[in-house]
Formats: sequence, structure tokens, C-alpha cells
Amino acid sequence: MDREFPTRLPLSDGDDAGDCRRSLCNSAIPEPCRVAFATTTTLGPSSTSRSRSSNASEDDRAAYSGIEPVLDSVVKVFTVVSSPNYLLPWQNKPPSDTWGSGFVIPGKRIITNAHVVANHTFVQVRKHGSPTKFKAHVLAVGHECDLAILVVDSQEFWEGMSFLEFGDIPFLQEAIAVVGYPQGGDNISITKGVVSRVEPTKYAHGATKLMAIQIDAAINSGNSGGPALIGDKVVGVAFQNLTDSENIGYIIPVPVIKHFISGVEESGEYPGLCSLGLHYQPTENSQLRNHFGMLPEMTGVLVNNIKPLSDAYRILKKDDIILAFDGVPVANDGTIPFRNRERIAFDHLASMKKPNETALIKVLRDGKQNEFSITLRPLQHLVPVHQFDKLPSYYIFAGLIFIPLTQPFLDEYGENWYYYTSLRRLRERALRELPRNAGEQLVILSQVLMDDINAGYGCLAKLQVRKVNGIEIENLSHLYRLVEHHNGDSIRFDLEDEKVIIFDYREAKIATSAILKRHGIPSAASTDLIDEQNSEEDLACPI
Repeated sequence: MDREFPTRLPLSDGDDAGDCRRSLCNSAIPEPCRVAFATTTTLGPSSTSRSRSSNASEDDRAAYSGIEPVLDSVVKVFTVVSSPNYLLPWQNKPPSDTWGSGFVIPGKRIITNAHVVANHTFVQVRKHGSPTKFKAHVLAVGHECDLAILVVDSQEFWEGMSFLEFGDIPFLQEAIAVVGYPQGGDNISITKGVVSRVEPTKYAHGATKLMAIQIDAAINSGNSGGPALIGDKVVGVAFQNLTDSENIGYIIPVPVIKHFISGVEESGEYPGLCSLGLHYQPTENSQLRNHFGMLPEMTGVLVNNIKPLSDAYRILKKDDIILAFDGVPVANDGTIPFRNRERIAFDHLASMKKPNETALIKVLRDGKQNEFSITLRPLQHLVPVHQFDKLPSYYIFAGLIFIPLTQPFLDEYGENWYYYTSLRRLRERALRELPRNAGEQLVILSQVLMDDINAGYGCLAKLQVRKVNGIEIENLSHLYRLVEHHNGDSIRFDLEDEKVIIFDYREAKIATSAILKRHGIPSAASTDLIDEQNSEEDLACPI
């Protein structure tokens, strides 16, 4: 995702029906989020009664009756952002200012969205009705669930502050008020609407599919992180909208919020979202069901492939039929019962597990039913989907820039990626390939800083690096160690398509220093690689 500007660009959501497009909403620039000011009312302390229609229903009155007292618990979040430059990984892009919303909860903590503070260099918050901004620190951030916790050290900020409590998942057609600081003004704003549906939805920021609540209230840039309320209870956090439609917004529901908070409280940092670690398909076709021996009363989904690093990899097999998860029957379309005649994907049960918790999986295999206990944990992608709050890794040798392949690197090319054959192949690997070992990365030659020593190698940019001196590389750190600890006369790199790069090692080291100086690059390697090597040397040579 390109984050050079304060706006959050719309992300394609191809996994959902209709390929809908959603965008994050926390910037002052209006283009990515369709604005619906007609439903937004800016309220001061004395104007609450005027905002309600004289013929409002009793349900609406009940839903909005507790809004006035909670306004003092909603804050405006000001963030200075400096995003990494993945094409020039030793430097950041110019800083930019963004803002969002947040609200206070018990324990003197502020809840907001992760995308409001992602890649932050400085954060401040301001109370409703106050002209003073207070410095805030990011205590924890969960980019997959798009949530963050801020803390403010100043006791002055907390004077007279009341804390908001969480409610439950609202039912369909329940009235909701969203409070925050959207674009169009500087004062607090209240937007009202009703719940349209509750279902798993692609979170645009973290590219993760989790439970979300769709509402017909206008959620615009700046609303992100603000509370959605029924009375004085928080039932969700505003975080994105549907860009091609009028007044379709999304809020993060309470179960996801509580899961995030409890994970931070137990481990001191966000532990991540658990996954069963497999791909499956529906079994709605009768011939498919008959082939795998499913009886008429059986329902379930067919296992297609399993991630090698998951616990399920050693227990489940391809072509297993998952019949139930923790005793809950799985339907042929992969859903489970949820509330009053609603249904939700059974993945939700896995995502709400804590790391290293187990799930009891009922499976049909070769016509026989089995039950297995599987440990769930967060699983890493071979190609990371996002890299927020983290500087890119890189290594430069003889003008060759080596980096691990990440989705943000591919996103730097925008729509132009299609014109590069090598980028098309890399994007396909990012979507399809699975890591076989912990810490595995796809290392690529991102570009070549031209010099006499690398003349003729420029055409090899954007190819995967497979071997150094005949040794298959595991990740960028492994490549870095192989090159830096090399003691031969020449060094060889084997790339995909059987391409080869060879240098005189001594001349290449001398050329590296000259190239770095010429381009004003402070170091041949990123800090994480240098720190890792220093740690290994300290362990190897204790004093």
C-alpha cells in the first residue's frame, strides 16, 4: 500500500463477492472516501436536542440518549507519518500529517485504529472542547485487526476524563451513533445510522478477513478510531467505508476489540491472529459429496492444502472433510450458526483463539469420522502483506540491492507492475507460495546501482536470488552472512531463469564503498542485519 500521502488509497477486495472496494478513513484528503455530509451533524454541548427529529422512534431515542455524556471521552488523534521507501530502502519518504479519532477506556488507555498511527514518528491527542494537544505513545498496535492502544503520560489530560465501557454485538436494524472527527471541520461530529449486516469482511489496512459490522452511517476520513455507540456503550470502532456506495461504513465489533486488548494485557504486545492454517472449498456439489463418502446428514468443507508451518500440517490431510470445529457443525458453504438465523464463516472461531490454544476438529477421512486436537497460532506469509512500523531490510553489494520480497515493494510500482514480466511472476508467488521453514523469505535483486563492476547485470533486476556460491539461501540474513564471511577469490550468485552473477570478491568490496559514497547511502546493510550479526558475534565470543 502506498502511504506517501496522508490519504489511504482504496484496496481491491477480490476475495469478496462483487469485488467490492473499501478504503481506510483517517486523512484530510477527500478523494478516496465518498463523502455524505448530509447525514453528518456537528454537535456542541448544547445542540444535542436539535439534532434529533421530532418524530424519532423510541428505539432511536434510546440509542442516542447517552451520547451527550460520552463526548468528553472521544479524542482527536494527530499523527506525523514517515513511510518507508521500498525502492530506496535506506531512506524514508517525506513526513506528512494525518488525523483520526479515538476514545478512552479503563486503565487510562486510548483505543484508535492501527492505520491512524501506522509508521508514526509523533502522536498527539486532544480532548473534546480543549485547545491543548498532549503527547501520546503507542503502547500496542495490531495491524491485522486495525486496532491500536495509546497512552498519555500527562496527568492534566486525564483530569475529569470518564471511561467508556463495551457493549455487545448489535442486532440488525439497531440504531447506532458514530462519534469522531471527520473531514469538513475541526469539532467533534456525530453520525447516526442502523446496522445493516454482520459478517466477515476484508480489513483494508491489514488485508485480513475478520468479523465486521456494516452500518448505513456516513464514516468519512477522520472518523477512523472513533467509537460506535448504542447509548453510552461502545459496540464498535469505525475503520473503513465502501468507496463506490453512499453511506456504507464498517465498524470493528466488540469481540475483535476485546480479543486485541486481552492479548496485549496478557503478553505486553499484540500476539497476532491465530489461524487453522489451511485452504478449503465448499462441498455444495452433490457429486463431490458422494465421491468423498458424505452421508446426506453430513455437512462440511473439503481441505485443499495445508500450510507447512501450521500444527494442522502434521495432523490433517488433503481431501479431509472438516465436519465440525469445537463441536459446532460446519455447513457445506463453510459457515456456522450465528445469533438469530444469521451465519458466519467458521474461520471466525479460529481467529478468536489465543496463541497456542487448541481446537477440536471433527474430520471425515476415507469414509471414517475422526476427531483431532489442533494447536492454533499466528502464521506468517512467505511474502509479508504489510510492513508497517518497521524499516525495510536491505543489503548492497557491488551496487546490487538485495531485499526480501514484500507486498509493499510490489505496491510501489502501482498499476505499472503489469508491464514487468518479473514483477508479474513475483506477484504470483506472493499469492500462491507457502513458507516451508520458519524465517524463510524470497530474496530478490530489486535494482542495480550502475558501476563499472556491475556493467551488464542491470537487466537482471527484479529476479529472485536462489544461491550464493552454490548454497541455497534461506532469507536475506543468510545471504548477508554468506557474502560478508566469504573468503574466496570470486563470489557467485545464482538467480532464477538460470542467470548468473560473478564478481572478483576483493574488487567488489572496494567498489561497494565507492558506490555507497557516490549515492550518499549511509550503510551497506540495514540495521536489523547488522544488529543480528553483532549479536551472533557476541554469543560466539563471550568475554
